[in-house]
Amino acid sequence: MAKKPTENISWAADPFSASMESNPTLTRREMIGVSGMAGLTALTGISAAAVAQTPQHRPRIACLVSYWAATRSHADWIICKLMDGYWWQGAHTPSRVDVVSVYIHQFDVSGLGQKVCKAKNVPIFKTVAEAVTLGGTELAVDGVVIVGEHGNYPTDLKGHWLLPRWWIYNQVIRVFEQSKRSVPVFNDKHLSYNWDEAKWMFNKSRELNFPLTGGSSIPTYFRKPEIDLDIDTPIKNSIVVGVAQDEGAIFHCIDTLQCFVERRRGGETGVKSVQNIRGPETWKWLERNPWAAKLLEAVRTSLDLKPGYFQENARPSVLIVEYNDGTKGAVISGLNVGWTYAGEIEGRSEPVIVSMLGMPGPFSQYHAANCLPHWITEMMVTKKEPFNAERLLLSTGITNQFNESNWDNGSYSNVGRRIETPFLNISYRSTRGALFQKGERPPNRPYIRGFDS
Repeated sequence: MAKKPTENISWAADPFSASMESNPTLTRREMIGVSGMAGLTALTGISAAAVAQTPQHRPRIACLVSYWAATRSHADWIICKLMDGYWWQGAHTPSRVDVVSVYIHQFDVSGLGQKVCKAKNVPIFKTVAEAVTLGGTELAVDGVVIVGEHGNYPTDLKGHWLLPRWWIYNQVIRVFEQSKRSVPVFNDKHLSYNWDEAKWMFNKSRELNFPLTGGSSIPTYFRKPEIDLDIDTPIKNSIVVGVAQDEGAIFHCIDTLQCFVERRRGGETGVKSVQNIRGPETWKWLERNPWAAKLLEAVRTSLDLKPGYFQENARPSVLIVEYNDGTKGAVISGLNVGWTYAGEIEGRSEPVIVSMLGMPGPFSQYHAANCLPHWITEMMVTKKEPFNAERLLLSTGITNQFNESNWDNGSYSNVGRRIETPFLNISYRSTRGALFQKGERPPNRPYIRGFDS
C-alpha cells in the first residue's frame, strides 16, 4: 500500500533542515482536510503507481517549494495561479492542470501554504520523493514545479543566496531515474547559485529527455511598446536598465537581456567574458564605452527623465557581458524604470527601446499579470519547452559570474575582474514566438484561496 502523508511530519536529512530544533507537525484533523491522492490510496487500496497509469485529461502537478508564508512569495503567486487560473491576454483563464501534491522545505514558518493546501484539499508531503510519487515508490505525477525562492536562507560572502533549488531538483532526479521515466520540470528563476550544480541540472534534463523551463518572469511581462525582436535581427550592442543590486534582482535584468539578444543574427553564440563594476567607476566605464552611454541616454529620453537622472543613483553599477561573436551587452542599475531594454540595431539610426513598466495589477493581483503560470501550464500540457532551456542556463551562468567578478583570491574590489568564461560557450538558435503578456491588466480581484483571511 502506498504511504500517505503522516500525522507527525518529519524532515528529510538534508543540510538545510538539520539544524531545526523541532519537526513541524500536522494534526490528524488537519491531514483529513489535505489527504488527497494518498487518502484515496488508503481507502481503496489502489496504489499510486496504478492510479498514475490511468488516462488523464489534465496534467497532475507536484509543487516543491522552499517557503510559502508571505502573499508576495513566489510560491504563493505561482501555485495559487496554477490552482485557480491566471490573467492571460486580458482575461482570466481557468487552470488546465491539477496541483495534487506539495512539499514545503521550511514548513514550520509557511503557515499560508498550509492554509491554502488545507482549503484546496491538496496533501503536503514530508519529503520531495513522497510528493512526486504521491506517497508511493514510483513517479506518479505529470509535471514538477520547483519554487526555491524566498525563505530564511543564508547569503555567502560573495552574495550568493544559498537557496535549495539544486537540492530539491536532485531529489526529483533520483525518482526519475528510479522510475525510468521523467516529466516536465519548471524551476523558478535561475537554476542554482552554483555553476556546477546548474550545469548538472541542465545536463540531466537532456540525459533523461524531459522539458525544462524557468527563469525570470520579466521576459513575459507587459511591454511598452508591445513588440519583440524578429529572429536574426542584426543587433550590435544592448543594455538593460533596472534594479541590479544583488543576485536576486540582477537575474531579472540578465534574463531580460538574454531574451532579446538571443534573437540576433546568427543566433546565440555564448559568452566570452563577464565583468562587474560598482560605484563611481561605473560612470568612468560609460565614458570609455560611448555605445553604452548612448543607449542609456536613449532610455532616459524615452522615459522622459531629467538630465543626469541615472547619475543620482546612490548605488551605481554596470555588468558587462561580451559575447563570442563580438556583440556587447550590459546591465546598468537604474531605479524607477522597471526593466528597460535598449538595442543598437545595424542599419537603424535610432535604438530599439522596450520597457517592462509598473506593477502588473493591483496588490491583490500581485504578479498575476505575469504569464509564467500560463507558460508553465503550456509546457505541462504540450510537453515542449516554451523557449530554449539553454537561455536559462546561460542567464544562470552570467549571474554566477556577477557575484564572482568582484572577488579575487579572497579580496573584494568595486572594479571587478574581467572573467573569461569558456564554460559559457552555449550556442543555440531561438525559434520561439512572442511570450509576453498583452492587453488589459487585471482588475482588483482577490486570490481564490478557499478561506476568508
